[in-house]
This record gives sequence, structure tokens and C-alpha cells, in this order.
Amino acid sequence: NEIQEVYRMQGVKINDKHIEVISRQMMQKVHIVDSGDTRFLEDDYIDVHQVNEENALLKDTVVVTSKGDSKLKNGQLTNKKKLREINSELKKKGKKVAEVRDAEPATTEPVLLGITSAALSTDSFVSAASFQETTKVLTDAAIEAKVDSLLGLKENVIMGHLIPAGTGLKKFKSLIVVPNNETLPPVEQLAGLGLDDEIVENVQVEGVGEES
Repeated sequence: NEIQEVYRMQGVKINDKHIEVISRQMMQKVHIVDSGDTRFLEDDYIDVHQVNEENALLKDTVVVTSKGDSKLKNGQLTNKKKLREINSELKKKGKKVAEVRDAEPATTEPVLLGITSAALSTDSFVSAASFQETTKVLTDAAIEAKVDSLLGLKENVIMGHLIPAGTGLKKFKSLIVVPNNETLPPVEQLAGLGLDDEIVENVQVEGVGEES
């Protein structure tokens, strides 16, 4: 409300969704207090969705405390179902079973990032480099051998690619547009037009171009 009041004083009406989008970006990270048995490090700032996914995976996971006569390693993470099968085989053979404990999820606390920090903490180094601290962002990305998958809108615009939205989505790449009352040429002719093999294969599978 306080933010909207600033706009209202200037005679500007702003919808809640615009503030919600910005707030979401500012609250997308969490501070790792205790990493537990996850792959994260303490004091790291990780995307909240990544932490939730990692913690969810640990629900069906245990940590080996004593491997017994199994081929597992002490401290190894393993699936509960797989462990039951291994221990069942060991019991049948009269061998010592593996001892385990439940895997501990990561403990986190919410973090409110500033607008600048939120923009620079994105997974895409191309997007981050276009905002501020370009040299630092690109240097860190090179040192860490990062790979940008170009999943967002901004990085695709920078690279001159179709944005992954609307007709730019991957599922629409195989569409072929023709004028009304016309049919597509046979698949053999499409293959000679320089189209991607994937498009030609989709046309062939769906039977597009065949007269009804």
C-alpha cells in the first residue's frame, strides 16, 4: 500500500500484480543456515524452489552410518527402497546389514534482496551482465565455467533469439503456416526446402499435407 500511495500521489494507478512480480524476485532466495545432507553449502543464497526440490528428494533417502557387509559406503546417500532390498539379500546370506539414519533436509531463513542484488543473483549470467557489474559477472562466470541455457526472456533477447513465450515456445517450432484453402506440399518437397529434420519428421508423423 505504501508503494502504491507514492504512485497515487502522482496521479498514477498501478495494479497489484506489478508490485507482486517485483516482490517475488526480491524474495526468491533463501539463506542456508544448516545444509543438512543436501548439496548446498552453509551461508549460501539459493533459489527457494531449488531448496524445496532438494529437501523433497531427501524424504525417501537415508544416510549410511555403517555399511556392514554391503557394497555401500559410509556417509553415502541411498534410496530407502534400494536399502531394503540390499539388507534383505544380506539377511538371507547371514551377513551383517547396513545401518542408516534419515537424511536431514537443509534449514533456511528467508532473505529480502535489494532490486540490484535480485537482478545480479539470477542463474543467467548473460542477463546479470546486462544489468550492472558486467566485468565482474562475466569474470566470475568464466572462472566457474558456467553455462547459460538461455531459459529466460531477457537473455534470449540479448542473444537475438526468439523469446520462449507465445509462438516462440518450443512446441510451436514445428508449425508450418500456409495460406487458406491451400495444402502443404508432400513431405519429399519439404525435405528439400532446408527445414529442420525435426519439422519434416513431425509433418510426416502427423500426415500433414495429405489430401483428405
